[in-house]
Amino acid sequence: MEFIVPFKGEVKFKIALDPTVWIFDDRRIDLDTYFDEERVEIDELEEYKRGMGEHWSREIMEGATVPQTLKTEKRYSRQEKNEMITGTYGIKFAPFLKNAEPSADAKKVVFESANGEYAFPIEAANELIFKFSDNGKPLKEDGPVHVLLPDGSNQEDPITHILAIRVE
Repeated sequence: MEFIVPFKGEVKFKIALDPTVWIFDDRRIDLDTYFDEERVEIDELEEYKRGMGEHWSREIMEGATVPQTLKTEKRYSRQEKNEMITGTYGIKFAPFLKNAEPSADAKKVVFESANGEYAFPIEAANELIFKFSDNGKPLKEDGPVHVLLPDGSNQEDPITHILAIRVE
């Protein structure tokens, strides 16, 4: 089974998604709790500005710091590692769509599946979630990803067997 999902159609960048590496992505979502929790949406631009302001202030007060190296990269605790290899995870679809840069004329995102095609308006597609692991294992049988609705209403019957993503 192929684990790479290509983006095609009316996009500036024809990117390819590899769900096997998302387990290390800080944007991953714990699907065991995600749909049960109350969430507060964070404006990424506002969060970036706040972080840059803190960084600027720290540099003024303490001086510039050396860029991160292998010795200072994030390390995972034993508990975090255990959760990664036993948890069920997903990731929001929006950043991937944004990086592919759909054309101004594009109106919908079509998920090409072995079971048929599933189309969503671009605005709705931005809210979708890709499930990429179940109990710590990649989705080998019916993956590489499952498409979940933002409210989790299709968790028991997700869109599976995704072959490609087409923007029209």
